[in-house]
Amino acid sequence: MAKHNDVGRWGEQLAADYLVKQGYVIAQCNWRSGHYELDIIAYKDTHIVFVEVKTRSNDDEDPLDAIDKRKIHRLVRAALAYVEINDIHHEIQFDIIAINGNESDYTIEHIPDAIQPLLRTY
Repeated sequence: MAKHNDVGRWGEQLAADYLVKQGYVIAQCNWRSGHYELDIIAYKDTHIVFVEVKTRSNDDEDPLDAIDKRKIHRLVRAALAYVEINDIHHEIQFDIIAINGNESDYTIEHIPDAIQPLLRTY
């Protein structure tokens, strides 16, 4: 398996552990349906929270740089598919967790409610 896959998997597990300590309840990790993919699906209070995790092992790279318009669009579409497939009736929240470093020395940046998608109705 490629090293970046190992780094990503480690980051997602670290993010899930972090979220649990913050009071989130993890529903699923690595949900996939067709072309849709969600890193972490959790519940916090009255919200279903879709968490995008970006991990980089090189301090010169900012994990948040990987969150562009295209990524946001795909995340929102995946979340809406999940909600529809599972008949979810909770408020939706999108969080981002950025992790930089390695297992012995890392930083975690959690941005709750990071994405406010504009939903078209027509």
